[in-house]
Amino acid sequence: MKILLLSSAYNSLTQLAHVWLKASHFEVAVATATTAETMRQAVTQFQPDLILCPMLAQVIPRDIWENHTCIIIHPGIAGDRGPNSLDWAILNEEKEWGVIAVQAEEHVDSGPLWASYQFPMREGSKSSLYRDEVAQAAMQSMMVAVHRFETGLFVPAPLDYSRPEVRGRYRPALKPAQRQIDWQNDRVADIIKKIRSADGQPGLLDDIGGEPFYLHGAHEEGTLIGVPGEIIAKRHGAICRAAVDGAVWISHLRPKGRVADGFIKLPATDILGSLLDNVPEVPVALHYSTPTKTYRDIWYTERNDVGYVNFRFYNGAMGTGHCQRLIEAVDYAKSRPTKVIVLSGGRDFFSNGIHLNLIEAATNPAEESWRNINAMDDLVLSILTATDHYVIAALYGSAGAGGVMLPLAADRVFAREGIVLNPHYKGMGGLYGSEYWTYSLPKRVGEELALQLTEQCLPNSVEYAKSIGMIDDIIIQDGCCPSNFTGFQEQIVRVAEKLAHAKEFNALLEQKKQTREADEKVKPLEQFRMEEMEEMNQNFWGEDPAYHIARSAFVRKLPRPGNLQCSATLKLVCGNAQCEEAVQSSKNRCAFSPVALPRRRAAANR
Repeated sequence: MKILLLSSAYNSLTQLAHVWLKASHFEVAVATATTAETMRQAVTQFQPDLILCPMLAQVIPRDIWENHTCIIIHPGIAGDRGPNSLDWAILNEEKEWGVIAVQAEEHVDSGPLWASYQFPMREGSKSSLYRDEVAQAAMQSMMVAVHRFETGLFVPAPLDYSRPEVRGRYRPALKPAQRQIDWQNDRVADIIKKIRSADGQPGLLDDIGGEPFYLHGAHEEGTLIGVPGEIIAKRHGAICRAAVDGAVWISHLRPKGRVADGFIKLPATDILGSLLDNVPEVPVALHYSTPTKTYRDIWYTERNDVGYVNFRFYNGAMGTGHCQRLIEAVDYAKSRPTKVIVLSGGRDFFSNGIHLNLIEAATNPAEESWRNINAMDDLVLSILTATDHYVIAALYGSAGAGGVMLPLAADRVFAREGIVLNPHYKGMGGLYGSEYWTYSLPKRVGEELALQLTEQCLPNSVEYAKSIGMIDDIIIQDGCCPSNFTGFQEQIVRVAEKLAHAKEFNALLEQKKQTREADEKVKPLEQFRMEEMEEMNQNFWGEDPAYHIARSAFVRKLPRPGNLQCSATLKLVCGNAQCEEAVQSSKNRCAFSPVALPRRRAAANR
């Protein structure tokens, strides 16, 4: 059966749908379509049996849904309609929410129901719920709908608001005024709820120092207090703003204005700059166990011969400073009298590699790219050389680019079922990548497959990753529930402690040391890094500006020149005239317009 995934962007949910359908051996095409005409072109070119829409912000033209079965994956319960379903669910403090697979008809989200799946709500941002509970429920609903369609017998149920199980209703688009913060009267819980309902798009519009900003990344503060509305502290890029009954940490801001014009999301302190000169930095020690809620993006815990390096970076992006602080945490863990170190990433993402937004905002993006990738390399090197400990990488959230290569430096890699791994860089304007991937990836999957994974800009399921040896095992979940993350962490604790106390542990550690020494004699790690950085040097300062163009387009959410988003091996059926050229290109990208960039950096200045 031929299935066309029609989506506004090749986002995390679309990627997840892609790998799930491929695993079920369907013939799948993906089209990123933002206009009625591009939708028609995709349908005409692929001639699908079924059209699925995991994330489509545009209305499907009548001539498509009248002639093809089109199933929309909508993040709401039966009967729910409107563009801000999850936003409303958070604001209304719904105890249970869900995902429905609804057939496209004239009125949006009001067609017959093919499948539905519900889950308990938890306290979290819209984007966090979307990447976890919503994604799991969406895949369940999607696959049920696909199999029902495949039988040819199933008749979807029409929407009937008289039925008691149809609890949803039409909810209009939220207006900024409906979730505006009143810092003089709103309680902390309400402020956080409002910010989380708008995170990550569009963000919650607020006023700081007389200027409009969108707020992102809200965290409760349980100790600090101050005059409501005032910024009373800062910590690792975040600001703490007082409320009537406590305070709220806000990790990221975006100035009001078009993202395309450079008004991009950045750590709050980077945006506010000198306005925070008189605001105290309030650090928290890496190993300190805080008695109350607060904001921290890196911390260390320890129990039963296992040290846990915990990190939670917004959207998985790791800037130079993030990497440097994480190196300090890893080095601290290495200094402790433990046996096993666990690298525990966040709920939303494990890591997505270098911080493209910070690079784009830098005075010299090429220089900041260089600093950032070197900091990532230093972090990976610290893990690779941890020969006195056995290292486990625990991936609850998805990972991409250098964020996939980072855990491969560990001795064992465990990943949650239902996440996506993107072990490639080339989609970012032919970026070569580093993080010692030319050592770690072939060591796990072999030279040929390593080249294939990095050249083909395709997402990979954890099932496929395990089958080829890229990861060691999959942590199976107990269904869609709020305790998923906790359950995952508890399982990792049991695995780590069992390993630390195993009879063969000393033999494992000795084997690790011997393997590292043998590998170093064959080819030193420094040689791998030098070769990778020679390629990156070309990306940053070479004559081809592809990386800079692609990065800027990605950060500013602009269409990439020459439909740069196309991957030669990903059937996007976009009709781009340069696709044939892309297929033949080892860079796996389309054509670019030349622009003036800084000259290549001299080797002596590295």
